[in-house]
Amino acid sequence: MNKKIRRLNFLLLLLVTCSIAIWLIVKALEENIIYFYSPSDIVEIDKLSKLLRVGGLVKESSIVKKDNLIFEFIITDNVNETKVFYQGILPDLFREKQGVIAEGKFEKNIFIASKILAKHDENYMPKEVYESLRNK
Repeated sequence: MNKKIRRLNFLLLLLVTCSIAIWLIVKALEENIIYFYSPSDIVEIDKLSKLLRVGGLVKESSIVKKDNLIFEFIITDNVNETKVFYQGILPDLFREKQGVIAEGKFEKNIFIASKILAKHDENYMPKEVYESLRNK
């Protein structure tokens, strides 16, 4: 083999190796992505069996304590609403008419949250929530 053919073989092998490595990285990251949706977006998607983040404002007079550390509340974007069930301790800053993001899954068209994220000061609202509310 002359130098040109060896160099070409090396470059092809390098290209194939890099392509496979990039494909494996993208595939691994794809499984860990959690998408954010507003209540209006939820209406339009296939929402079953995916880990999702639903964000908006906690609707006034919607927080209900069902049992010991089981809460039910409604997240709204002032257009549509999503009912959320959560078992656990709510963040200290969680309250009505405040920005919140709930992370979890839909089970039989009910959103079961595994994590609740609330704003951390009076000037903060998650970027996705702010943009979603601004666009409505």
